[in-house]
Amino acid sequence: MVRRIFWMAVGAGTAVWAMNKANEAARKLTPDSLSGTAARGALHLGDAAKRFALDVKAGMAEREQELRADLGLDGTAVLDPPRRRLSAAPDAGERAISAAPGSPGAALPPSRRNTPQVIASKPRQLEQRRGSTPNRKDH
Repeated sequence: MVRRIFWMAVGAGTAVWAMNKANEAARKLTPDSLSGTAARGALHLGDAAKRFALDVKAGMAEREQELRADLGLDGTAVLDPPRRRLSAAPDAGERAISAAPGSPGAALPPSRRNTPQVIASKPRQLEQRRGSTPNRKDH
């Protein structure tokens, strides 16, 4: 007899627990509950977007301050701003910025392109390199 009463109490407790869970699930699926959940989610998303925007704004202000200090725009003149080093040094025959594709300079081989060294070589400079001295008075 005690066994029957025990199992009847266990069954009644299980039924009460199951009814509570079913009512809770039904409450969560009502239109008011769903709209409240969506509104809370939207508010949370808005807060996250606001925090992100504030972080970006702070980073921009910090970088602008660094640039102003490097360029001397904040009242302090910097003689030699810190430079970032490249991982590999460019070749002596190649320029850092090449000619645009389709331009006449792009068709020339690297040795024939107008590089700063070729432009600086004028006839007078070439004569001085050969050993002649056309500007001397005894000549």
